[in-house]
Amino acid sequence: MTDLPDIDTDDVAGQLEQAANAQERFQILYSVLRDRICVLVYPPGTQLSEEALAAEFGISRSPLRKALQILEADGLLQSQQGVGTLVTDVDLDELDQVYQLRMELNELTGKLSPAVVDGVLLQAFGKIRLRADGLRQSPSRQGFARLNIDFFHIFQLLSENRPLHDVAEKLFYQTCRIWLTLIPDRDLVKEVEMFCDEVDEITNAVATDDVRAAALIRRAHLSMGFRRLQRHKNMVVDNPGE
Repeated sequence: MTDLPDIDTDDVAGQLEQAANAQERFQILYSVLRDRICVLVYPPGTQLSEEALAAEFGISRSPLRKALQILEADGLLQSQQGVGTLVTDVDLDELDQVYQLRMELNELTGKLSPAVVDGVLLQAFGKIRLRADGLRQSPSRQGFARLNIDFFHIFQLLSENRPLHDVAEKLFYQTCRIWLTLIPDRDLVKEVEMFCDEVDEITNAVATDDVRAAALIRRAHLSMGFRRLQRHKNMVVDNPGE
């Protein structure tokens, strides 16, 4: 599901109306719904109504149903008989192996069909670094979640291997919600700072035309981030009232 169009989430119905074909409409629907799930507009346990969504987007249920089915295959939704379509919960223990695989895939980014670093790529990383600088100044959960998602897609540009893109994207969206659910408020500023440092380090590596170094940096930060998430989870278990 790569190369999704840029979505203006404030005017989804308008973009659907202007879509050139059914495939583009599906991509818009899929992208918007996945985004809402992953930034917790639809928190775990939320029941999604086909009728309500179809009315919001101004479409029939058929293309919407297809998008919901793919999101269920991605592990983000679950259909329960007599209940409906629910947003799945996220469990760090269940996703342990997913994180391990993501670490290996990040390293492969620097080995499998690495991209040629050109002006377009440098500009993309430069813009995302400016956004990271802004997030440092005004940390927020939603800002962190949004930057995390957008930086993932920028990082994907470092490899031209499409199968790698597809697998990495599916695994990323299975795990990215964990940050919003586990990071306590008192640690948000620290986590934002460390993520923005990662953006800086990878951008610097790209600027020196060293895609392999960028991939190794990404792998290292993912490993350290996973360990921090484990500590956050243990703190929640030990102090459920906090």
